[in-house]
Amino acid sequence: MRCRIVNFMLRLSPNLLLYSFILCCLFLPIFAQNDDEVINIESSIVILNATISDSRGKTVAGLKQPQFKIFEDRKEQKIEFFEAAETPFAAVILLDTSGSMEKHISMARSAAINFLDGLRPNDVAAIYNFDSKISLVQDFSNSRDISERIFDLKADGYTALNDAIYKATQELAKRPEKRKAIIVLSDGADNKSGRSADNALKTALGSGVTIYTVDMSSVTANATERMQSLGALKNFAEKSGGIFVATPGGVAMREAFKDIIEELSVQYTLGYQPSNTKKDGRWRSIELRVARPDLNIRTREGYNAPKEK
Repeated sequence: MRCRIVNFMLRLSPNLLLYSFILCCLFLPIFAQNDDEVINIESSIVILNATISDSRGKTVAGLKQPQFKIFEDRKEQKIEFFEAAETPFAAVILLDTSGSMEKHISMARSAAINFLDGLRPNDVAAIYNFDSKISLVQDFSNSRDISERIFDLKADGYTALNDAIYKATQELAKRPEKRKAIIVLSDGADNKSGRSADNALKTALGSGVTIYTVDMSSVTANATERMQSLGALKNFAEKSGGIFVATPGGVAMREAFKDIIEELSVQYTLGYQPSNTKKDGRWRSIELRVARPDLNIRTREGYNAPKEK
C-alpha cells in the first residue's frame, strides 16, 4: 500500500508532492531498537537540504532548479521537486553536561540562549542535555524564553554523545518541518554511548538531519584526546552537511549561531527518487552540482539504502 501511495504522489506537482511526503512521514515507522538499526523513513524519496555559498562564504540565493544536478553513485538522478523559499526549521540543541564540561557549562548555557534569541516566529527548537543519560530540558517551541531547568544543570557523569544524537534524530523525525538540524555543544569525548558514532551519523543522514557541532573542549586538554574529540565533532558536521565551529566563545560564537540560523532558513531543498531501487542496505553516495563553478556546496554526502527485511 505504501508503495502505491508513493507512486501516486510522484504524479503530483512538485510542491504538492513535497508537502504530501512530509505529511506521510509523520505516520511512518521511525524507531530503531539496537545499534545495528538506523531510523529509516520508508519512502523512495531522498531529500537534500543544501547550503550554497560564494568564495567569501556568503549564502547565495536566487538559484533555479535547471542550475542543479544530482548524482547518486555517479549516476544522474531526476529532480522531482525543488524549493528555494525561506522556510521554517526544527532544531534540537544538545548540551553536554558530563564531568569533563565542568568549566564550560555556563558558556554552553549562554550559547543555547543566544540560539533561541535568533529564532523566527515559525521556527521551533528543543533543548536536551546529555551526560551518562539524555534528558529533556525544554520541548519544541518557538518561544525565545528558556526553561529555568537549564540553570540547574550541573557537570557530572560520562558522555553519551552518540546516543544523544540518535535521540535527537528520533525526535526530529516526528516533526513536519522539511529542514531539521542538531546543534551539539560538547567537548566531543564520547565514553558512554551504547551506539557507535557511525550508527548515530547514519541515522541522522537517513532522516535528512544536518548536524552543527561546537567545540567546547579545553585548550589545555591532553593533545591526543582533544584531537580525537575534535575529529568526532568534525565528522558529524562535515558528513551531514553542517558546520564545525572551532571557537566557542564571545563574538565568534554569536556570529556562528547567527550564520547557522541564517543558512537553515535559506537552504535549497531538493528531492529525487533513486534510479537504483535495490533494498540492499548499502551506502549510496550523493553529489550535488550547480552550474556555476565559483560556488561552494554543502549537503549530506549520502545515505544507506533501505534493507529488505
